Amino acid sequence: MTAAKNQHLNFIAAVFAMALCLTFFAAGCGGEEKSGAGDAAPAAGGSAGEPFEPGPFREAVFSRESAIGDDEAMIDVSRAAEGYFGVYSNSDTRLKLQVLKGDQTFTYDLTAGKTDFFPFQAGDGDYTVRVMKNLEAEKYFELCSATVSVTLNSEFEPFLHPGQYADYQSDSQCVALASSLAAEAADESGFIGAVYDYVSSNVKYDYDKASTVRSGYIPVPDETLATGKGICFDYASLAASMLRSQGVPTKIIFGYVAPDGLYHAWNMFYSENEGWVTAEFKTDPKNWNRLDLTFTANGANGDFIGDGTNYTDVYQY
Repeated sequence: MTAAKNQHLNFIAAVFAMALCLTFFAAGCGGEEKSGAGDAAPAAGGSAGEPFEPGPFREAVFSRESAIGDDEAMIDVSRAAEGYFGVYSNSDTRLKLQVLKGDQTFTYDLTAGKTDFFPFQAGDGDYTVRVMKNLEAEKYFELCSATVSVTLNSEFEPFLHPGQYADYQSDSQCVALASSLAAEAADESGFIGAVYDYVSSNVKYDYDKASTVRSGYIPVPDETLATGKGICFDYASLAASMLRSQGVPTKIIFGYVAPDGLYHAWNMFYSENEGWVTAEFKTDPKNWNRLDLTFTANGANGDFIGDGTNYTDVYQY
């Protein structure tokens, strides 16, 4: 890797910014609906220095024939091996989704009249998926549920498809941009660096939004791209959408950042290559690696990112 490229990529992860971050997150008819085909396929590849070859675009598909439920809510777990499931909801009453595996629980808000997709992010095993209907105040009852024993085609599947938190389709503007950057990239590391460079240079932190955003907020990656501003969740959602669309396994992580205990959102991606050296930590080959777009985009001391030990992962999507 050239010194110039090292210097450029060092800058991408070296800079740090704002302490104001998003301070919440809770956490049968015929036909199919798609977001973003879903057959299992290898992720993007190419050794360092070799031309980048994007992986196949992976849609998220909802099969009404396979779904459990009724007109208010339906759950389709028929694509479990591909790492995700779909939920259609159409209720005048607030609905929540619970995903349970062992002692882990993931909770989401559902949007009426929309099909959303969610990952089996805790890996192989037995899951219970429950749609809960609001009764009063914070009381809910189970509207419908599905149980499924998940055996993933690969551990990366949950992080290669669109989902509620990384909502994109094949014709999304963020996908077109990612494809353009991929076409110009010399290798996988070059593509990942180009995505982070573009986002950090073109999306600014939205302090007004941060001070008014409410629980249940869901990012729209194309909107973030169009407005050129967002909060930490927006950065993480846009980056995940762009990287996943080209076959790079990417997680959205929620957790805490020391020393101030900020609740925050960032990304981790899986690199097949040796990657690049960034401020005080190395991107490891064949491993998950952290990059924080919110801090990168707003320019300050890279010592904060350091070796990553000041980050505490809580939830991954």
